[in-house]
Amino acid sequence: MRIQKSIEIGAPPERIWPFFTEPEKILKWCITFKKFEYTGEQRSGVGTPLYIEEKVGPLMKLNFEFTEWVENERLSFRMTSGTAVKAYEQRWTLEPTLSGSTFTFMEEFKLPFGILGSFMEMAGKGRSGAYVDEMLGKLKSFAEA
Repeated sequence: MRIQKSIEIGAPPERIWPFFTEPEKILKWCITFKKFEYTGEQRSGVGTPLYIEEKVGPLMKLNFEFTEWVENERLSFRMTSGTAVKAYEQRWTLEPTLSGSTFTFMEEFKLPFGILGSFMEMAGKGRSGAYVDEMLGKLKSFAEA
């Protein structure tokens, strides 16, 4: 299942960027994340490992690595191992605008269980979209404060 949504934020990319890279700030707006931590010595750049616990049903315990890291522009991370999902990737992008920035959030995940998993993805798409809308609103509020 893929979800992609954007929001206009009245702040420049450099003011939003810490909400992409500092665990305590990420947890303020990513309402489904219960834990976000770097797991190695590396704290930035492609290949940086991280661990996320996410709750959108059963608690998912997920290991990721960053596949893109362009400061003040975009981050992408892909699951390397975990529970409850077969594959999972997120991409966060910032584009400067005259009034601040456009933030685009994209996530794509695949549930196990074959055809049953595909049905579960379709059934949960509306709820997942509502979570993303709430997260975008929280990020906007924190970044504009």
